[in-house]
Amino acid sequence: MPEIVRSHSRAQFRRLAALLLVIVLGLAIRRFGYPLDLPFVIIKYGGSALWGAMVYLLLALGIARQQPVATAVMALIVAVCVELFRLYHTPWLDAFRLTAAGALLLGRIFSLWNILAYAMGIAAACLFDPARR
Repeated sequence: MPEIVRSHSRAQFRRLAALLLVIVLGLAIRRFGYPLDLPFVIIKYGGSALWGAMVYLLLALGIARQQPVATAVMALIVAVCVELFRLYHTPWLDAFRLTAAGALLLGRIFSLWNILAYAMGIAAACLFDPARR
């Protein structure tokens, strides 16, 4: 197997490991943040930053040959679209948003601060992307 293919496979494996770590950390912050007396800003916006990093890593896994900065731009577009989607309401969509999965995936209320947190998480994920090494 050529070295380029092995290097690409290792980078993708590291991205997958990073994705799983980000998901676990995000869920842990939401679940254990208040019992551990973490500040609200860490619980709320730390989770949002990790969500942004997750979007970046998912896209990076799906379009592995893309440059990390281009992936980051696409991830930010996705994150902003999801945030703007919170402004759209229907009974079935609001019912889904009240579930744990709906709250984690789509969120409940629109916030410009979330967009900033997503951008920070995406930038950090791009900066530390295993494919950059």
